[in-house]
Formats: sequence, structure tokens, C-alpha cells
Amino acid sequence: MTTVPALLLQQDLSGAGGAALLGMGLIFFLVGMAVAVVFIIGMWKVFTKAGQPGWAILIPIYNIYILLKIAGRPGWWVLLCCIPLVNVVVGILVAIDIAKSFGQSAAFGVILLFLLGGIGYLILGFGNYKYVGPAALARQ
Repeated sequence: MTTVPALLLQQDLSGAGGAALLGMGLIFFLVGMAVAVVFIIGMWKVFTKAGQPGWAILIPIYNIYILLKIAGRPGWWVLLCCIPLVNVVVGILVAIDIAKSFGQSAAFGVILLFLLGGIGYLILGFGNYKYVGPAALARQ
């Protein structure tokens, strides 16, 4: 008879564990949404400072095209963003070009724009930084 209460206790614990997992999932979802909103706000400001429509950040793939345009890279680089590992290199190059397009260093691009994207784009968007033109085109 001792096995019946043990089974009931085990069922109760699994229900509590499920609720805990649901709560953790909800917390991760809310944190992820907050990070996404911060990223969108920062990118929206950067797009408008560069003379592009801010709403473009909300359209998948088109936002990459506009970001490449701001950086001065060709539009066909959007295809490179679809290739694993190549997209990482392209992301670093574009981050450096975006930083230079706003008069910042390559280190700013790699650290704040590539590694800490949301923070870096907020700094560019809301800081006293001016868009000086596409950096990649200036080198050609």
C-alpha cells in the first residue's frame, strides 16, 4: 500500500515541475521580446538617421538590404547572408562599415554593433552621431 501514495506524490511533483517550466518559458519569452523591441527601436533610429524609412526594419530580408545600402555594400550581399559561416564574416564587415558610416571606429562596429547589437544601435540611433555616408563606397 505504500506504493500508491508514492505514485500520487510523484504525479503532484511532475505537475509542479511542469508549471515551473511553463513559468521559466514565459520569463524567457518576455526577456526575448524585450531584447527584440530594444533592437528594433535602435535600428529604426539608425535607419531614419541614414535617410532610410524606419519601418524597413520590420520587413525581413528587406531590412538586410537597407542595412547593406546604409553601409555602402551591394544588394546582392543579401544572398551571402544566407550562407552559413559566410554570413558571420559579412555581418562583421557590415557592422564595421555601419560604424564607419557614422564616424566611429572598426572596434565600435565589431564590439557594439556585431556582438552587442541592440546596445550599439541604440547608441548610434540616440547618440549625437551623424550619418556621414556609406563607408564602403568611400573606399572605392
